[in-house]
Amino acid sequence: MKRKFIAVITLFLSYHISAQAQSFQKTPQGIHAVIQSMDVEVSFYSPAIVRVFKKPEGSQQKKESLSVIKRPEKLKLDVKNNGQSVTISSKLIAATVNLQTGKVSFETPNGKKLFTEKDNSTRFTSIKDAGHPTYQVRQAYLLDKDEIIYGLGQQQNGKLNQRGQKLRLKQENTKVAIPFFQSVKGYGIFWDNYSPTTFTDSDHETSFDSEVGHCADYYFMFGGGGDGVVAQMRALTGQSPMMPLWSFGFSQSRERYKTQFELVDVVKKYRALNIPLDGIVQDWQYWGKDDNWNAMSFDPTTFPKPQAMVDSVHQLNAHLFIVSWPGFAPKTPQYQEFKSKNMLLNFDTWPPGANTKPYDVYNPAARDIYWNYLSKGIFSLGIDAWWLDSTEPDHINVKEQDFDQPTYLGSYRSVENAFPLQHTGGVYDHQRAVSNKKRVLLLTRSAFAGQQRYATNTWSGDVGSNWPTLKKQIPAALNFSLTGLPYWNGDIGGFFAGDFVKGGGAKNPDFQELYNRWMQFATFTPMMRSHGTDIPREIYQFGKKGEQAFDIQEKFINLRYRLLPYNYATAWSVTHHAGSFMRPLYSEFPNDPAGFENNSEYMFGSAFLVAPVTDKGVTNQEIYLPAASKWFDFWTGEVFKGGQTVKRETPMEIIPLYVKAGSIVPWGPKVQYATEKRWNDLDIRIYPGDNGDFVLYEDENDSYNYEKGAYSEIHFKWNDATKTLTVGDRKGQFKGMLGQRKFNIVMVSQQNGINIDNQKINKSFNYNGRKISVKL
Repeated sequence: MKRKFIAVITLFLSYHISAQAQSFQKTPQGIHAVIQSMDVEVSFYSPAIVRVFKKPEGSQQKKESLSVIKRPEKLKLDVKNNGQSVTISSKLIAATVNLQTGKVSFETPNGKKLFTEKDNSTRFTSIKDAGHPTYQVRQAYLLDKDEIIYGLGQQQNGKLNQRGQKLRLKQENTKVAIPFFQSVKGYGIFWDNYSPTTFTDSDHETSFDSEVGHCADYYFMFGGGGDGVVAQMRALTGQSPMMPLWSFGFSQSRERYKTQFELVDVVKKYRALNIPLDGIVQDWQYWGKDDNWNAMSFDPTTFPKPQAMVDSVHQLNAHLFIVSWPGFAPKTPQYQEFKSKNMLLNFDTWPPGANTKPYDVYNPAARDIYWNYLSKGIFSLGIDAWWLDSTEPDHINVKEQDFDQPTYLGSYRSVENAFPLQHTGGVYDHQRAVSNKKRVLLLTRSAFAGQQRYATNTWSGDVGSNWPTLKKQIPAALNFSLTGLPYWNGDIGGFFAGDFVKGGGAKNPDFQELYNRWMQFATFTPMMRSHGTDIPREIYQFGKKGEQAFDIQEKFINLRYRLLPYNYATAWSVTHHAGSFMRPLYSEFPNDPAGFENNSEYMFGSAFLVAPVTDKGVTNQEIYLPAASKWFDFWTGEVFKGGQTVKRETPMEIIPLYVKAGSIVPWGPKVQYATEKRWNDLDIRIYPGDNGDFVLYEDENDSYNYEKGAYSEIHFKWNDATKTLTVGDRKGQFKGMLGQRKFNIVMVSQQNGINIDNQKINKSFNYNGRKISVKL
């Protein structure tokens, strides 16, 4: 009888567990289940993107993401239940939910394991946030022992591979917090939470632990490689619009130009010296004293005729950035209006002692007010771009209760990391609404996931002027780019240069070496911009023509302009194909593990391998050349086999620079500003040794008509075996497009097509938009 009773109980328990295990519902995008007192939803947004959403059982929480703008696609999904788990499959990935533990894991349709949560690792810890009940939220995962991951925004830790790190992801000056990483296994993870979050990777687990959250919410995306994952992140959070052509030239800044006459005089001096320049930046305090901080108006003493200043810059064929901050001093009309409408965040922001407060960037009505003042006071003058400083924002005299501040979307603590996303989004959306003739360009000191859709170019903040900091900028930029944000730059020479003032400032040989090496690096970033405090950085501050410090800068500024057609085409690849400018070796060579953790080299676009000199006094440097390609030394034309480390001499005027065999690189004319000359007589450098292709992109340079199809593409294909260049039919058209033009083929060798100007034309031909093949 006892045995029979036990058998009945066992049968009952087995049935009960089985019934529980099978308790899930299909949804249009996947499944929903209640597991261990949690609501669990797995939803396919596309064949390659899956959302995992967990919340305490019975919670009515509904979340509208600030970063994610993609809506789920209608998909045909296969759902299979084996009793203990359920697997949902698209044509690209399969997600399996353990119906007893809630663990979610991912694999390819052929069974290759990609990524998995750790069992029983979703944690909701009850807390009160600003007096309201909510949770701290934690989710842990298991990575392969030797798996390499990238991302997490811009971290100044000098590492490319982010394994073994414990990082507090919180927006700060010089650090950008983005809770996203991607793996060399070809997937990415975006943890969609805006509160300060601790990322931890140890031998036991990898986790995100957020201070505030009503839910655990993340997106798994499969791209197959670095570029593919970036493309999926853009599909999820938004594409990056085209920047104006001029922004790919050279921009000069200083902390700060004290009068409008000083600013205009800088542009005049560049023009007189025949040094190319396209942008000039007016930093802070043009509004006068700190009690008028960020008034979005010009001090009548130092900037008496701001319209004349803007017009003068434009007449000199340059463009003007104007700084704007998110905080306001009490005397300003903005502060008073925001205060009257309860739209200020009551904590101190820069500058100290001015009682400045930031506005509530999360409130759409507050963003309207911000733009109304910005438009009336500044944009109406015809300025070209914004320098949005302190977009973290600066937070001084910090008190714990500051984070309890209510915002339009909840406590400041709960949305802190999304501050730059909301602030830049407000400026972008408003400018787009009033003008399609001038492309939005936002230079911003911080960023969050999805910010690429707001035409932002993030700089690395107020970094120090020293060699270790320069070295760290490379992996910082690459990891930033791998989170899906393609536009990054830094202050050439570093911001704080006070250590070099006593030795002569810009004439200090030690500063000149650091500055010139930094400028060489900046030549191969999405924006080339000189800025800093303590020491003015204009080229003529360093000396005169014929002196090394001057000549090296002139050389690399000119190189930047010769690369304009290449860079503009790369920008189109960013906008149209979700591409990137700065790419780790892994992104171009996913089958060459020797480059996976290389934090000193990178690809710039698809053709150039860049290895900046980041140590003082270095006269030679070892460079790894990835396998699967031959490489041309840009300066000499010498060809090297890939898969080896070579030693390169690095005199002061040389940055190690190699070009991949099969590359086709259009070589722009020598100009003083981006639009000075048309590309009607364009040199085309061909680096033989492999097949290659390149798409030359052109449009109106600074309008949004390209979104309506007003642009052209010309496809070049190089057949290395037959030594034939084929130029395809031109696709598209736009107002002012060249109907007839000449292309000059330059075959690169040790005797030709090297350095900046050493090239002889091998063959020229006229092109009228119809397909033509030329044999060499």
